[in-house]
Amino acid sequence: MVIYELFENVSWVSIILFITGILLLVLELYEPGFGLFGSLGVILLVACIFVTAKTVLEGIILTALFFVIIITMLVIFFTMLSRNRLPKNLVLHEATSAEQGFSGTEDMQYLLGKNGVVVTVCRPAGNVDFDGVKLDVVSRGEYIEKGVLVEVIEIEGSRIVVKAKIQ
Repeated sequence: MVIYELFENVSWVSIILFITGILLLVLELYEPGFGLFGSLGVILLVACIFVTAKTVLEGIILTALFFVIIITMLVIFFTMLSRNRLPKNLVLHEATSAEQGFSGTEDMQYLLGKNGVVVTVCRPAGNVDFDGVKLDVVSRGEYIEKGVLVEVIEIEGSRIVVKAKIQ
């Protein structure tokens, strides 16, 4: 009889609000954004509490209890996070390094020693045409006129350093 009393105020509306709220919270985990789905999910769960509650006071008390539980879970999570005690499947343990073949930028080393023609004035940044491919480059501080032949002398990540080639 006690179990029946727990669910006597549950209606189809509260079930739909609850399921939709949970689905929106799960969607928030997978959809990047600024929290729209999560906020709507929490609002629907609070609405579910008020629809199911017998009185407004009971709704307020249950909502306060709901938020106390959520805040407690967040405190536990952040405590575990600060002590590096998160579950193993929640933390990425593998690193992506250059030795393993991973790179954050395109490898431009093939341009080292290559010649190109300045398309826009380098003061010290500008554009150079390397066999039909225009790339952003920098000089070592010198001013290089448009149309001058330059040579790539250094590559630092995606930064291409050039100098005027003496003809």
